[in-house]
Amino acid sequence: MNTINKITLVQYRNYASANYDFPGPVTCITGANGSGKTNLLDAIYYLCYTKSYFSAYQQNSVQNGFDGFRLSGVFDRAGSPEVITCKWKAGKKEIYKNDIEYEKITDHIGAWSAVMIAPDDTELINGGSELRRKWIDGILGQVDKTYLEDLMHYQRVLLQRNAWLKIQAYKPAENNTELEYYNGEMSRDAAYIYQQRTTFLQVFMPLLVNFYHLLSRGKEQLAVTYTSDLSQKTLQHWLDQNLQYDLRYQRTLRGIHKDDWEFELNGLKLKQFGSQGQKKELFIRIETGTIRLPQQNTRPSAYSFT
Repeated sequence: MNTINKITLVQYRNYASANYDFPGPVTCITGANGSGKTNLLDAIYYLCYTKSYFSAYQQNSVQNGFDGFRLSGVFDRAGSPEVITCKWKAGKKEIYKNDIEYEKITDHIGAWSAVMIAPDDTELINGGSELRRKWIDGILGQVDKTYLEDLMHYQRVLLQRNAWLKIQAYKPAENNTELEYYNGEMSRDAAYIYQQRTTFLQVFMPLLVNFYHLLSRGKEQLAVTYTSDLSQKTLQHWLDQNLQYDLRYQRTLRGIHKDDWEFELNGLKLKQFGSQGQKKELFIRIETGTIRLPQQNTRPSAYSFT
C-alpha cells in the first residue's frame, strides 16, 4: 500500500510551522472550527498534485504576512520511503523528490494520488462544463503524461489563437500563416485528447452506471452522454469552416475546450431534476473509484478501475 507517513507545513494557510505523523492505516483529524483541519488535507493534496484543491492562485495558500510556503511529506511506496517537497515563493514553484528537483513539474503528476471529497463537489454536476472537463483532465493527466503535455500545449496555443483573432479586429494580418500554424498545432493535440477522453469513458462509465444501479437497487437508471465537436468532424475542419464566426466573436468557438458530459437519471437531466441526495451519491461514487496507474511516460491503451 502507498501511503503518506508524515507531513511538515511551513507558512501554509493558517500554519506557521507544524509537523504531523500518520502511523496507522486510517487517520481521523479532529479539532475546533477554523483550526486548520481542511488546510491540512489540502496540504496533502498539494504534495500529490503540486496545487491546492481549493484555489488556483498560489498566493492564497500562503500564510498572511509572508511571501511563500514550504510543504514536505514522507511517502511510503511498498516499504520504500520517498520525500516530496514543494516550495513556492514570490511566484516561483519548486518540486523535489528526495532532495532532487524535478526538471519539469509534470514529471511528478501521477506519482501519488489523492481523492478529495468536499461539500461543494456537487458543482461537478450543477456547475458549468469547465468543471467536468477539469475533473476528466485531472484523472487522465495522472495516467497519461502525453495527455497532460498535449492538453497544456493545446491550452497555450488556444490562448495565442484567441489573441490573434482579437488583433484582427483593428489590424488584419496580411496572410494566415500564423493562424494556420495555430490550427495545425491545436488539431494535432485535440485528436489525441479526444481519443483518450473517449477511451476513458468507455471503460469508466459502464462501471459507474452499474454501481449506481446497485446502490439504487435497480430503481434508478443512470446514463452519461459525452458531447464533443470532434465526434462530428476533425478540429481542423471546424477551425477552417468557422473562421468567420471566430473572427466575429474574437475567440475560438469549436474544439475540445468545449467538450461536456451530461448525467441523466431515468431519462431526466440530473442537473435540473435530481435531488441533492442523488447528486451527492453520484459524486461520491465517481470520486471513490480508483484508477490503476500504469508506469509513467507510457501511453495506455486502456484504463482499469477498482
